[in-house]
Amino acid sequence: PTACAALELPARTVALELDLDAVLAASPAEPVQVAPVSTYPLAKEDVALVVDRSVPAAEVLAAVREGAGELAEDVRLFDVYTGEQLGPDRKSLAFALRLRAPDRTLTAEESAQVRTRIVEVAHDRFGAELRG
Repeated sequence: PTACAALELPARTVALELDLDAVLAASPAEPVQVAPVSTYPLAKEDVALVVDRSVPAAEVLAAVREGAGELAEDVRLFDVYTGEQLGPDRKSLAFALRLRAPDRTLTAEESAQVRTRIVEVAHDRFGAELRG
C-alpha cells in the first residue's frame, strides 16, 4: 500500500517479479503447435453407464473418450452411484461430455450418434448398459 500511494497507483494494483531465465528453462525446446479454437457452439451430453463394480472407472472413461471420437472436447466423470436398484455388484458411472466440431454446429442427430458409439464401445469392452 505504501508503494502504491508513493507512485500514485490505484489501491488494488498488483506487482510481481518474474525470473525470465527460470521461465525459459521450463519451456519446451521446440515450438508448441496450438490447435485452433472452434467458434461453433458446443453440445453437452451426459451419459450414465452401468458396469460391474470391479471395472475401474478410468478404463470406462477411456472407452467413453474413444467412443466420442474427435468431437470430444472434454470428457469427465462426475458421478459414481451404487444402490439396490442397480443390482448387486453393479455401479453407475456418469460422464459429462462437451462435444464440438471445428467446422460446423453439431446437430442433435450427431450428438445422439456419439452417445450411441460410446454405449457400443463400453458395452463391447465391459458389458456396460446405458442407465435408464
